[in-house]
Amino acid sequence: MRLWTLHPRYLDRPGLTGAWREALLAQAVLAGRTRGYRSHPQLERFRAQSRPLESVGAFLTGLAEEAAARGYRFDRTRIDQPAGLGPGGGLAEHLRIDATTGQRDHEWRHLRAKLADRSPEVLRRWEAEHVPELHPMFRLCPGPVAAWERL
Repeated sequence: MRLWTLHPRYLDRPGLTGAWREALLAQAVLAGRTRGYRSHPQLERFRAQSRPLESVGAFLTGLAEEAAARGYRFDRTRIDQPAGLGPGGGLAEHLRIDATTGQRDHEWRHLRAKLADRSPEVLRRWEAEHVPELHPMFRLCPGPVAAWERL
């Protein structure tokens, strides 16, 4: 399971659809609908939130937004708790999760390696991108790779 901190725009088609499926699985785990993957480290940052299901809903909403921008139709009715919007129309602040520069950089290297094997044309599109953006629900802060990440 990989729940990317990076903005979903960087994902190729298999990466975006895979992220959707894995985030739906994460939602099922957090909702207690499945017994598998309960101790998966990628879930730690969502479990640490005051409203884990709403947090994973915000993650899924970001993926669905990117899918729509590409002309795909992800079934948003599968999101148990869609992201709440704040007064300015953006993501409600209580749903934002801190993500470190170390985690961002680790994931960027990891994604670039995946794209080199699977979708070199997508990798070429992002060649000049040295500092990638994060998924809209994450807030960048300085720090090392996350403790839950398995290196």
